[in-house]
Amino acid sequence: MKLIILITSFIFLTNCSSNSVVKLGKKCTKIASDNTYEKSFIWIVDKKNIEDFGVKINKENCKINGEKS
Repeated sequence: MKLIILITSFIFLTNCSSNSVVKLGKKCTKIASDNTYEKSFIWIVDKKNIEDFGVKINKENCKINGEKS
């Protein structure tokens, strides 16, 4: 079952890469005014926004938000 999920995920991520870039690794956004933030291990980023991505969403925000490594 894990193998099926892994293969399906790989196919999905491969198909997304034509106009997008797949970033892997735990990254978070900054805490919003309502004390919420986003966290993910897989980020699909539009190639037009790739330069701003690292500024807005990064590992340091996870530490600031109180996430454990």
